[in-house]
Amino acid sequence: MFLDFPLESIHKKAFKASEAAHCAGDQGKYWEMHDLLFKTQNALDTRDFVMHAGTLGLNLPGFNECLEKEVHAGRIRGTMKQALAASVGSVPIFLLGFAESEDKVKAVRMLKGAQPFDSFKGAIDGLLKTQK
Repeated sequence: MFLDFPLESIHKKAFKASEAAHCAGDQGKYWEMHDLLFKTQNALDTRDFVMHAGTLGLNLPGFNECLEKEVHAGRIRGTMKQALAASVGSVPIFLLGFAESEDKVKAVRMLKGAQPFDSFKGAIDGLLKTQK
């Protein structure tokens, strides 16, 4: 599960960039837009989002309407609240745990910051051992 946590305190356009990614996701291109936005972090104005949408072959009127109507703003604010409730204060953060249902995960371990593969392997192996 991937949760939004745009750091508006250090990047004023991060929230709108999250919205742009979700609007692209409505057309099946969330990760492609996400990757473009991270590659071009200094170009995050509405015209840049539209240019990226065009590059990805998105339906531009639909993308623009989604962005203008802030279709995904409530969802993004909701995931930000979830992250704050889980004591997330920076990104990236990885919460490891177990699925309690299709849309609910019980996090039992937190890895902060960029981590090497061995950190994830050790944490996941440790969690798996508790399930045996």
